[in-house]
Amino acid sequence: MTVTSKSKLTKGLIFSMAFGAAALSGGAMASAEEVNLYSSRQPFLMKPLLQAFTSESGIKVNMVYLKKGMLERLKSEGRNSPADLILVSDIGNLHNHDKAGLLQPVTSTGLTANIPAQYRHPAGNWFGLTVRARVIYASKERVKPGEVSRYEDLADPKMKGRVCIRSGKHVYNISLLASIIVAKGTEAATAWAKGVKANLARKPQGNDRAQVKAVFQGECDVAVGNTYYMGKMATNKKDPVQKEWAKSVNIIFPNQQGRGAHVNVSGAAVTKSAKNKANAIRLIEFLSGDAAQKIYAETNFEYPVKPGVALHPMVASWGEFKADKAYLSKIANERSTATKMVDQVAFNN
Repeated sequence: MTVTSKSKLTKGLIFSMAFGAAALSGGAMASAEEVNLYSSRQPFLMKPLLQAFTSESGIKVNMVYLKKGMLERLKSEGRNSPADLILVSDIGNLHNHDKAGLLQPVTSTGLTANIPAQYRHPAGNWFGLTVRARVIYASKERVKPGEVSRYEDLADPKMKGRVCIRSGKHVYNISLLASIIVAKGTEAATAWAKGVKANLARKPQGNDRAQVKAVFQGECDVAVGNTYYMGKMATNKKDPVQKEWAKSVNIIFPNQQGRGAHVNVSGAAVTKSAKNKANAIRLIEFLSGDAAQKIYAETNFEYPVKPGVALHPMVASWGEFKADKAYLSKIANERSTATKMVDQVAFNN
């Protein structure tokens, strides 16, 4: 979004795809009326949220969209980084920024009230803002009701040649494996990874949507993916064939009789270099509030992190589910072990 008039510049949102040296150098941006955001979350999602924040607070948001390379950029910029806060998907990315020493703790009664404890860092270094479940997509034609109901079923020999999944090294799958380590221990998690590998219909490849496409095309009977992709496929006007992919599968929330389905978050954190810390906290608080949570739910088919916020009707149609209550900070601490495990069992080979 480009702002061209002085009045819009005063009241509106500056949305920049890249910070120019003049625009964000030194202390030029250290103003009580603005905040600088690095985001890996896409502009179509962030634009209405940031506009709503600016309208309510009067604080201008300067956003840089970084699909890749945020961690490296912040490391390179060091204490001179203009970024006041980051927005990223997956606990793995939040954890990596934290372990790199790029974040600072935040104390906020608003955030504590809005965000359940399992979805935020115990010291306030990061905060989850939206929730997504890692589910099993099962062919309506080839998978009988009740045949697959747990993550463990994906490793059962009865599923040999029937499973599709993206790279074991992808952050979504590393977090899933780390959750199994937390729930069942390293030995059981290793056995699970080996079992799933043995049951793969093809080498891990593609993104989450590609797994559902593979089920639709008959390459496999079940696949693993995040919930919101079902909404994206079912409503895709640019590539309508994806609607057929979505219609071909049922969503199975795993382990409903046990620990519950693994869930992950997108989230935010204040950088150690923040020059506008107070405004950064205000933005995160806004994003955790009712209005922003509703926008998240309506725009991207995600689950609000704040309890009580209405779901998108399509998301609600998938039914209620039991989520794994394990603290994401604990799961994040097992990601290194999970990554080594993927290599150990040669999951992607």
